[in-house]
Amino acid sequence: MASTAATKSEQLISRSGLRYRKIRDRIIETLLLAAGLVAVFTTLAIVAILLIESAAFFEHVSLKEFLTDTMWTPLFADAHYGILPLVAGTLTTTIVALLVAVPVGTIIAIYLSEFASYRLRETVKPILELLGAVPTVVYGYFALLMVTPLLQKIFPELPGFNMLSAGLVIGLMIVPYVASVSEDAMRAVPRYMREGSYAMGATRLQTALRVVVPGAFSGLAAAFILGISRAVGETMVVAIAAGMQPNFTFDPREQAATITAYIVQVSLGDLPHGSIGYQSIFAAGLVLMLITLFFNVIGFSLTRKFREAY
Repeated sequence: MASTAATKSEQLISRSGLRYRKIRDRIIETLLLAAGLVAVFTTLAIVAILLIESAAFFEHVSLKEFLTDTMWTPLFADAHYGILPLVAGTLTTTIVALLVAVPVGTIIAIYLSEFASYRLRETVKPILELLGAVPTVVYGYFALLMVTPLLQKIFPELPGFNMLSAGLVIGLMIVPYVASVSEDAMRAVPRYMREGSYAMGATRLQTALRVVVPGAFSGLAAAFILGISRAVGETMVVAIAAGMQPNFTFDPREQAATITAYIVQVSLGDLPHGSIGYQSIFAAGLVLMLITLFFNVIGFSLTRKFREAY
């Protein structure tokens, strides 16, 4: 009888423990679902606000003028609402930044993944990632007070505000993102692929360039798209170093305004709510979101197309 009672007691305890685990798992699942829904709701809310405010803007400005006019002077008496100067400034600084970040970040990632010792890699990588913690306003003044004077020694006619110095510093700023994500992707390539390459007589450099890099291409594409998104959305560096003069030019030696710099310029509380100048920042923000979405879709497509399953 005593053993039967003990068995029943153990069964009750196990049932209560199982019930507790089910309740705990359900609570955790609910919290995770809520967190995911918050992220989705936030994204939808941002899109909705941009669309609603942009719709009010386009009630006064035609879409044709917005997409084809080469002048952007919404705060002047003779107002023009052509987004092309801001798009040109944004793309120019982004291209300059990528010309710095992509090769430098990829070379650093190849070295850390394939050539550096374990101790060196574990020392350098955290230091490299610390560059991402530096406030962007510091990078902006670094571009204005350090990089621009150095560039003026090479280009004497370079103005004090220009897209070249801003783009170069943005490139240095996003190198940690590109290098870190790329290095993680290369480290994920299986060891046996390297060993097979070595067995065929390839050197470490040949293995890195012809085996590891192609094997990690989907991760590298994700790193590059992350860098592009970071460069397109950069605000303080371009606001400080590139000037805020909307010029329709792709010459990086000229000063220009980017979409983010214009949003900062207008979002200072000087314009009344509901005015067309105030609504113009939402139209510019919508264009910025579409540009970022375009690059992310390309990155997602490349990642899916070249994904390797090991």
